[in-house]
Amino acid sequence: MNGEFIAALLRDFRHGGPAAIAKVRKNQPAAYCKLLTLLCPRDVKVEHSGGVKAMSDEQLEAAIEAIQVMLEQQAKVIEGTAETVALPAPDVVPDDKAKRPNKVMDAADTAVGARKRRPGKGRVPSPAGT
Repeated sequence: MNGEFIAALLRDFRHGGPAAIAKVRKNQPAAYCKLLTLLCPRDVKVEHSGGVKAMSDEQLEAAIEAIQVMLEQQAKVIEGTAETVALPAPDVVPDDKAKRPNKVMDAADTAVGARKRRPGKGRVPSPAGT
């Protein structure tokens, strides 16, 4: 009976399992992480068996070659080439335009009458009488 149950779970997983896992990973990352931790064994024992001293000459040479390859790959990533890029010149307002007032505000001044402008405080004035 146990084998039948596991076979049924396997069939169900093959049908929609990967999509369900992706959905949980995307929508509920905390639940996804919890599932991953539940899959890890609780008691993991790590023992040293002798380290470098216990390795043969061939094993040492293979390990050194692997380390050299890894270091070369890291050096290629770190030693990227720098390129100089010219930035476009900033837009500069000509002096004559900087001295002219805004056309819209100029028309408003003509219609209403010129007045001294002060920077607003970000508030809309309340209607009169309230």
